[in-house]
Amino acid sequence: MKPLLYLSACGLALMSVAACTPSAAPTARAALDCPATQGDLDRTSMAPDRKSCLYTTRNGDQVSLRLIPVSAGYQAALQPVEQELQGEVQTDQEAAVAKAAAPAADTKATASASADAAKAAKQAADDAVGELKDADDGDRDGPHPGRNEHARIDLPGIHIDADDDGKADVNVGMIHVNAGENGAVVRMSRDVRLRGEPFSRDKRGFRATYILAQDNLKDGWKAVGYEAAGPKVGPITVAVVKSKTGEHHDIFGDVKRLVRRNGGV
Repeated sequence: MKPLLYLSACGLALMSVAACTPSAAPTARAALDCPATQGDLDRTSMAPDRKSCLYTTRNGDQVSLRLIPVSAGYQAALQPVEQELQGEVQTDQEAAVAKAAAPAADTKATASASADAAKAAKQAADDAVGELKDADDGDRDGPHPGRNEHARIDLPGIHIDADDDGKADVNVGMIHVNAGENGAVVRMSRDVRLRGEPFSRDKRGFRATYILAQDNLKDGWKAVGYEAAGPKVGPITVAVVKSKTGEHHDIFGDVKRLVRRNGGV
């Protein structure tokens, strides 16, 4: 993980854009395109106005795809979604009640849940590394096994602290990861060009990811989060994800494809 962090972080400083501005803005999306399936996702319902639809997987994961208007910036439009997801974290009192209600035989299950959360933390950090690698397509150098057990970079706009124990504190531009043995929080956001504007000087679209992977989520969830994309002026496409397993990496791959399809990025 660490060599990619080193190389990708440095590569971010070398990115450049071409200069050509389109004459007209793309048409704003008025309804979602909700295919019957997207990878492992199966559509189970769709609102009459086609501004929301629900997907599930065989493992019990849930994905709520939504078309959200923007009035005060896309960041403000995403705040209620993030607050909704943070509401999935048990309070100390709720966690204590759940622990007291669980039979002694569930001790092993609790340990397994913690292990799942640790796995989810590593996957969340790997997701961030993938985003960094995508942002630096020119990076051709590969990993270097056996190099430093602890990676630390502290430069203007680039802050990385990672070790071989699965812990990572990464801040590169608008990519932020805090991962440890108890779980992970990942925030990623970057400006992108809208579909059909490959040579535009202005990046009028965005992509954003939020992942909360912990062992104290309600209803047996192991990871919750959202993937969002679209024109900054809206409407934006947001997929709210709730995963039953620590293996949330694959479902987010399907979700990203679904969101990009609708977000036009």
